[in-house]
Amino acid sequence: MHEYSIVQALLDSCEAQVESNDATSVSKVVVKIGVMSGVEPDLLQTAFDTFKEKTVCENAEFIINTQKVVIECNECKTQKTLEDLEYKCDNCGSVNINVIDGEDMYLMSLELE
Repeated sequence: MHEYSIVQALLDSCEAQVESNDATSVSKVVVKIGVMSGVEPDLLQTAFDTFKEKTVCENAEFIINTQKVVIECNECKTQKTLEDLEYKCDNCGSVNINVIDGEDMYLMSLELE
């Protein structure tokens, strides 16, 4: 379950931000998880709740925003957010596409106290 190592890296990053900004704790952590990132939001929430004890994030609210897959067609340059994971352009039918969002996990923001 790699969610535990992700949370540990996240908590380390939060600790570094608290120290570099002369804060005392984190009150809110917001992450964005792409549906194709391989990260399970429920497991990430459980891991965060488990490992935040006795850290700068102990009382932090953890908000997970899910990002659907967004593609751009290399033929007609149309961008589309996919409802289903059918990797083709609805405009021209091409399968020559690039995935431009929905495959990664990002720390979007922290609120420090």
